Amino acid sequence: MRPINEKHVAEPGLVVVEAAAADDKTAFAFQEALAARWATATADRTMRSPGEPGVRLRCYLDLRQTPHA
Repeated sequence: MRPINEKHVAEPGLVVVEAAAADDKTAFAFQEALAARWATATADRTMRSPGEPGVRLRCYLDLRQTPHA
């Protein structure tokens, strides 16, 4: 994965979440759980690292905002 961009954590309440999961389904279910609670810039794909198990996903949260209903 690329390095975390400084602007994504420039203020209190901004969070970068990186998750490792066994498969895409599990990773996206985790992302949905986060998005149900906080404003989230979601990922549309996971990443695989050669030689490492499972998949990785990165999404961005703004804890200052709640998701729109």
